Amino acid sequence: MGPGFYLIMAAQFFSSLADNALLVAAIALLMQADSPPWLTPYLKFFFVVSYVVLAPFVGAFADRLPKGTVMFVANTIKIAGCALMLFDVNPLAAYALVGLGAAAYSPAKYGILTEYLPHSKLVAANGWIEGLTVTSIILGVVLGGFLIRTGVADVLLGFDLPFIDTGIDTPPDAAVAIIIVIYAVAAVFNLYIPRTGVAMKPLPGHPYETLRDFARCVESLWKDKLGQISLAVTTLFWGAGATLQFIVIDWSAAALGYNLSDASLLQGVCALGIAAGAVLASLTVRLDQAVKVIPLGIAMGLIVILMDIVRSVWLAVPLIILIGGLAGFFVVPMNALLQHRGHHLVGAGRSIAVQNFNENASILVMIALYSTLLAAGLPIFWVIAVFGLFIAGAMYLILRWYQVSNRRHAEEIEKLLAFARSESGHH
Repeated sequence: MGPGFYLIMAAQFFSSLADNALLVAAIALLMQADSPPWLTPYLKFFFVVSYVVLAPFVGAFADRLPKGTVMFVANTIKIAGCALMLFDVNPLAAYALVGLGAAAYSPAKYGILTEYLPHSKLVAANGWIEGLTVTSIILGVVLGGFLIRTGVADVLLGFDLPFIDTGIDTPPDAAVAIIIVIYAVAAVFNLYIPRTGVAMKPLPGHPYETLRDFARCVESLWKDKLGQISLAVTTLFWGAGATLQFIVIDWSAAALGYNLSDASLLQGVCALGIAAGAVLASLTVRLDQAVKVIPLGIAMGLIVILMDIVRSVWLAVPLIILIGGLAGFFVVPMNALLQHRGHHLVGAGRSIAVQNFNENASILVMIALYSTLLAAGLPIFWVIAVFGLFIAGAMYLILRWYQVSNRRHAEEIEKLLAFARSESGHH
């Protein structure tokens, strides 16, 4: 792979590790300020809004400069967002700035691999990326919970700089300070990522042209008979997954009496289940069989409702792993199918931008709905029942949509599946 590849991997790992630890620290900051519980999910809302608003433009920006430089700039923006949290700026506003950095980072991290590596190594490289990303998510969430633990935070707060008042006086402040250091480590790796020699593309003359091109790409994927189904599933999945992060925190407090630090460990357990499901799917499900996993999405929605009757950690852990496992198993084949169709319809880079736009718009809508239910005073157990039934119902509707489409356009869909079969056989 070459040393440059491992520098890229190291930069990605530390940046993603910090992203996931920061969510836990930001939730702790809101709790410290006695914010109402319905405000907490809006952290994700403000983080993700940049992904939606800037989706048509971040790809063009990533192609304007060397990818390592783009990643360095993005990490610097994330550090600035963290610093604002230490200066008592509202955590929602500060986290929105971190989200802006993350939105700029995304196309660069995917795009650099295609520039740096020969096509024959791309599948293996993507495997590395997915594996490291999942690892960084699990470790990041656990690290965030670990940093705000009373004993650990006391040790961190014990380090005082002579003659300087840092203003870092609480466990969440100490956690954010450590996370800034992790972002800085990622930024240092960014500086050493080799230049690939690929020609830079100037930004389009008119932003309106970029918007029109993006709208055309969105339309192409939603009109494609396989693209529309895989895009619907992954869009729903990411919205549900983001909401589930907050459901696990609120549920573990109500059902198990957990604090935020313990709840973050359960989030790590869920990510572990997703990783296991994803690996199993990648080993057993072919590209042309991807649509056959949709019923697992219905099952996942119904199994989520079982959280309402669990009051013991011994039952909670296997249930959370099962929910994560089902999610990982059904989303990986759908994701692969979507990337396959997107690559042939609009190109790999634009396809990822369309996917980011739809999935993050879904996160905005579902987080806002979840927060509204909490603000209305609905108990978390009722919210979980509504959430589970919504996921199962939406997945059932997507399955019916595919079945009806398959009857009406059987020949076209069979051709597309045969093409997917030949592609997966080719790889």
